[in-house]
Amino acid sequence: MLSSITPFGERSRNSRWGLTVAFYLVGNVVGGIAIACAFGAIGLLVDPLIGDTTAIGILAVAGIVGVALELHLFGLRLPSYHRQVNEVWLTAFRGWVYGLGFGFQLGLGIATIVTTAATYLFMLAAVLVGSLTGAAIIGVVFGLARGLCIFAAAHIQTPEQLRTFHLHLNERARIIHRLTIAAVSVVTGAAVVTALA
Repeated sequence: MLSSITPFGERSRNSRWGLTVAFYLVGNVVGGIAIACAFGAIGLLVDPLIGDTTAIGILAVAGIVGVALELHLFGLRLPSYHRQVNEVWLTAFRGWVYGLGFGFQLGLGIATIVTTAATYLFMLAAVLVGSLTGAAIIGVVFGLARGLCIFAAAHIQTPEQLRTFHLHLNERARIIHRLTIAAVSVVTGAAVVTALA
């Protein structure tokens, strides 16, 4: 997605990058809220059965499993659905339409390839928060976090800049993965400490 919605790409399709990105961000947030509230509704059924300490403990254990999956411990791999957004939309629809559609799918978190355990932890947090308002807030944060990544490609104005961007992205993939593991570890550590307190 980062290589599809760029100022260079939007110009080539006679679309305005700012407008496409605005709808892309809205789609991400709406998708994040939708999936979080769906899981939050499940949480309303579960919440009376478990207390806050148990909920935090569940999140802590899931976080430990998530870190193990990220590190491929014991040969474990992250379960994922291997689907991408339909790039035919780029030429079939106006920028705001595919911006909104792509954003919504990515905001859902599970409609496309899942690359990090953090996605599953977000959904579990939406279940365990115990309220639809809390789940919606989690969804907004998740959707924004996913959507704001588009700004990494905001400088791309030429084919050469696009090639360089891909080269640098590939070079930094390992660092980005380590940062993701660190973030999941910090959240997990906080949940463990809270559960034990």
